[in-house]
Amino acid sequence: MKPLDPHAYLSSLQPLAMRFGLERMERALDALGHPERGYRVLHVGGTNGKGSTCAMAAAALREAGLRTGLYTSPHLVRFNERIQVDGVEISDAVLAAALEAVRRACPWHEAGGEADRLTYFEVATLAGLLHLADARVDAAVIEVGLGGRFDATNAIRPAVTAIARIGLDHTQLLGDTVERVAFEKAGIFKPGVPAVVHAAQPPGALGVLRAEAARRGAPFVVAGEAWDGPVALRGPHQRANAALAAAALRALAGAGVAVPEDAIARGIAGARWPGRLEELGGVLLDGAHNPQGAAALAAALPALHPGRPVELVFGVLADKDHAGMLAALAPAVRRLHLVTPPSPRARPAPELRALAEAHGVAADVHEGLAEAIACARAAAGEDGVVGVAGSLYLVGEARALLGAPAPG
Repeated sequence: MKPLDPHAYLSSLQPLAMRFGLERMERALDALGHPERGYRVLHVGGTNGKGSTCAMAAAALREAGLRTGLYTSPHLVRFNERIQVDGVEISDAVLAAALEAVRRACPWHEAGGEADRLTYFEVATLAGLLHLADARVDAAVIEVGLGGRFDATNAIRPAVTAIARIGLDHTQLLGDTVERVAFEKAGIFKPGVPAVVHAAQPPGALGVLRAEAARRGAPFVVAGEAWDGPVALRGPHQRANAALAAAALRALAGAGVAVPEDAIARGIAGARWPGRLEELGGVLLDGAHNPQGAAALAAALPALHPGRPVELVFGVLADKDHAGMLAALAPAVRRLHLVTPPSPRARPAPELRALAEAHGVAADVHEGLAEAIACARAAAGEDGVVGVAGSLYLVGEARALLGAPAPG
């Protein structure tokens, strides 16, 4: 029998198809013997900073001497980035074996009707949870995919939940107010499980999170405003994300996972999270893909490169608030180099030009990313800064183009 190509198989599941609900995940986890119960889980949701928080928490768990799993999404270049054990990405062979195990345990997934069929993200999550169990991790950090209440990852029973800063994103699915989004994010709270939240929530969101924690019987903790030690991840906003990671790790002690303070400090001081204010090949890459992320990037630019003009390559998906992102970025950049990200959901670059210029920013439209970066470099000269932002798809393409280090 021909070995399974894991990437072709995952692509066949229509990566963009979303069907909310936990019934399929619960049925599949039952069939697999609940691999997720073999390790303690820190479950992290939110809108902005949840990936960075996951990276710092996982690094600290490793510093504490714990075999550590990490499951995040989306990936930048390769799917394998999503599933890691002690910082090492899952191999294609092991990924294929995990997918085959899911298929064997859940024959109804491929034999049943559309209502039974697992989605791309559900299958990916099951493969990740299974691999972490097979690797015998002591603890795992699991990032929510989208929302919280009906996200596939919410079928797990975590030891601690954490919510990063909330903002407006995926409004067509989660609601168009921060209160409604906060309600969806708070859906990961569980009775008796500590719920740790980012200190800098927008008005209205913190009250909803607190009320939902009380309603669900989850002990509620607001993290400190900022971590006061060294932080490896760049940008002023990462200090608050680090404080959230530290508070969540301290809460794990009640579940029998002890993470000493020195391990927390070393993890935060050494964590890596590609594509977030990352310098590669002389280009600053940042996955800012909503107005809040764009505002964080705009604040970080003068802190990282004071006085230097910024030539920014920019592209967005059609379901993103491109107007809000451009409004946040306009004061921080000299020129925009507009491109269409490599996604069927991309917003065509020409649609952005008039809006960019309305914000007083000169803008060029380019056929592709390589051309855009070349033009941005030429315009920046020796004194300027070249950046790429607006979509994780675009940042992933840029990492590959700029020669990102080999995985693992």
